Amino acid sequence: MTSYKELGLVNTREMFAKAVAGGYAIPAFNFNTMEQMQAIVQAAVECKSPVIMQVSKGARAYANGTILRYMAQGAVEYAKELGCENPQIVLHLDHGDSFEICKECIDNGFSSVMIDGSHLPYEENIALTKKVVEYAHAHDVTVEAELGVLAGVEDEVSSEVSHYTKPEEVVDFSTRSGCDSLAISIGTSHGAYKFTREQCTIDPQTGKLVPPPLAFDILAEIEKQLPGFPIVLHGSSSVPQDEVDTINQFGGKLPDAVGIPEEQLRKASESAVCKINIDSDSRLAMTAAIRKHFAENPGHFDPRQYLKPARENMKKMYVHKIVNVLGSNDKL
Repeated sequence: MTSYKELGLVNTREMFAKAVAGGYAIPAFNFNTMEQMQAIVQAAVECKSPVIMQVSKGARAYANGTILRYMAQGAVEYAKELGCENPQIVLHLDHGDSFEICKECIDNGFSSVMIDGSHLPYEENIALTKKVVEYAHAHDVTVEAELGVLAGVEDEVSSEVSHYTKPEEVVDFSTRSGCDSLAISIGTSHGAYKFTREQCTIDPQTGKLVPPPLAFDILAEIEKQLPGFPIVLHGSSSVPQDEVDTINQFGGKLPDAVGIPEEQLRKASESAVCKINIDSDSRLAMTAAIRKHFAENPGHFDPRQYLKPARENMKKMYVHKIVNVLGSNDKL
């Protein structure tokens, strides 16, 4: 067994407490490749921000869980090399769907895990979450649970419809399961197509789709029921239209891709929401830079030639999120 502490990682307990008290949110960026890892660390160090590096089931299948574990250890050393004496980096399992997967990740150096039993009946969700919590806490690993279902598709996580979290259930669920943070459903959605055209309105000036607002009334009631408890938002990429436009300009086809407006995420960050998940925006930034590079440099074939601008574009996006959306800069 490998403890996350041997890798220089931290769990989320202290950083979440500071985020809730300070009215900001910790960035939770998914990563699959070295370039994503480098961009995340560069942005976190430059902004002096704590950061959560997330690994999905799809990432573990694509890149191998052991490799990702050592990449996270490398991220800590890389941050120190860049001048951060005490980096605060979490290695987190995103959407773990069984006790066995969560245990495997805990045993292999993850400092935080999510057990997603939101698809199960309520009592079964509590029982599964509690089982993971008991094992995780024995190793000082923190646990995120989910109550409510998000719509959309991302990796193996998918649902055609969303089910908002019921505020009247949050106290009972968090108390009986023992989870350290709770992912809720208030209108965010997985993937780059978070809303259908029918769910949106049309901006008369730009012709762009305007998504429906988040259910801040539900968030407020959850905060009232669980004062100071760490709340998590999944599916919170903004799907920047400049990146979508670049992709489409250079041969892509992403019609009607729309995300969560950043002003709504800023508002959420100032509440008990202390962790905001961002994945699709990284994919869009990387793809936009690569498509543009190939269009302008058709003779290039060395991966370093097109992955370098992709890494730079991802870093730019991460810095923007940290400073202008989440407010986690200058917190180290």
